[in-house]
Amino acid sequence: MSKPILIAVALTAMASAPAFADQPGRGWISSARVTTMLAKRGYKVTKIEADDGNWEGEAMHRGGKYEFHVDPKNGKVTKLERDRD
Repeated sequence: MSKPILIAVALTAMASAPAFADQPGRGWISSARVTTMLAKRGYKVTKIEADDGNWEGEAMHRGGKYEFHVDPKNGKVTKLERDRD
Protein backbone atom coordinates (compact mmCIF):
# COMPACT_ATOMS: atom_id res chain seq x y z
CA MET A 1 0.00 0.00 0.00
CA SER A 2 1.42 3.40 -0.87
CA LYS A 3 2.14 6.07 1.72
CA PRO A 4 -0.62 8.51 0.56
CA ILE A 5 -3.21 5.73 0.79
CA LEU A 6 -2.04 4.77 4.29
CA ILE A 7 -2.33 8.39 5.40
CA ALA A 8 -5.83 8.65 3.92
CA VAL A 9 -6.91 5.45 5.68
CA ALA A 10 -5.50 6.67 9.01
CA LEU A 11 -7.23 10.05 8.71
CA THR A 12 -10.54 8.40 7.83
CA ALA A 13 -10.30 6.09 10.83
CA MET A 14 -9.57 9.01 13.17
CA ALA A 15 -12.43 11.07 11.77
CA SER A 16 -14.93 8.28 12.29
CA ALA A 17 -13.86 7.54 15.87
CA PRO A 18 -16.19 8.96 18.51
CA ALA A 19 -14.92 11.90 20.53
CA PHE A 20 -15.04 11.34 24.28
CA ALA A 21 -14.82 14.17 26.76
CA ASP A 22 -12.88 13.47 29.93
CA GLN A 23 -15.11 11.85 32.51
CA PRO A 24 -14.60 11.30 36.23
CA GLY A 25 -13.07 7.89 36.78
CA ARG A 26 -13.89 5.08 39.16
CA GLY A 27 -13.11 6.03 42.74
CA TRP A 28 -12.98 9.79 42.12
CA ILE A 29 -14.26 12.14 44.78
CA SER A 30 -17.22 14.17 43.55
CA SER A 31 -16.94 17.63 42.06
CA ALA A 32 -19.30 18.80 44.82
CA ARG A 33 -16.82 17.59 47.44
CA VAL A 34 -13.98 19.45 45.69
CA THR A 35 -16.12 22.59 45.61
CA THR A 36 -16.87 22.24 49.34
CA MET A 37 -13.21 21.65 50.20
CA LEU A 38 -12.16 24.80 48.33
CA ALA A 39 -15.03 26.80 49.83
CA LYS A 40 -13.70 25.98 53.31
CA ARG A 41 -10.45 27.64 52.20
CA GLY A 42 -12.33 30.74 51.02
CA TYR A 43 -12.53 29.96 47.29
CA LYS A 44 -15.74 30.15 45.27
CA VAL A 45 -15.54 27.62 42.43
CA THR A 46 -16.86 29.05 39.17
CA LYS A 47 -15.88 26.17 36.85
CA ILE A 48 -14.89 22.56 37.44
CA GLU A 49 -14.36 19.66 35.03
CA ALA A 50 -12.58 16.36 34.70
CA ASP A 51 -9.50 16.88 32.55
CA ASP A 52 -6.27 14.93 32.06
CA GLY A 53 -6.93 12.72 35.08
CA ASN A 54 -7.62 15.59 37.50
CA TRP A 55 -10.37 17.84 38.62
CA GLU A 56 -9.49 21.19 37.05
CA GLY A 57 -11.22 24.50 37.28
CA GLU A 58 -11.39 28.13 38.17
CA ALA A 59 -12.27 29.82 41.43
CA MET A 60 -12.53 33.32 42.86
CA HIS A 61 -10.81 34.39 46.08
CA ARG A 62 -10.61 37.93 47.47
CA GLY A 63 -11.38 39.43 44.06
CA GLY A 64 -8.79 37.36 42.22
CA LYS A 65 -9.32 34.56 39.74
CA TYR A 66 -7.43 31.30 40.37
CA GLU A 67 -6.84 28.11 38.42
CA PHE A 68 -6.73 24.83 40.32
CA HIS A 69 -6.07 21.11 39.89
CA VAL A 70 -7.17 18.58 42.47
CA ASP A 71 -6.12 14.94 42.69
CA PRO A 72 -9.40 13.07 42.19
CA LYS A 73 -8.50 10.16 44.46
CA ASN A 74 -7.28 11.92 47.61
CA GLY A 75 -8.54 15.49 47.21
CA LYS A 76 -5.08 17.05 47.44
CA VAL A 77 -4.78 20.40 45.67
CA THR A 78 -1.91 19.93 43.21
CA LYS A 79 -2.11 23.36 41.57
CA LEU A 80 -3.57 26.61 42.81
CA GLU A 81 -2.30 29.73 41.15
CA ARG A 82 -3.62 33.15 40.34
CA ASP A 83 -4.77 33.60 36.76
CA ARG A 84 -3.00 36.66 35.37
CA ASP A 85 -5.12 36.85 32.19
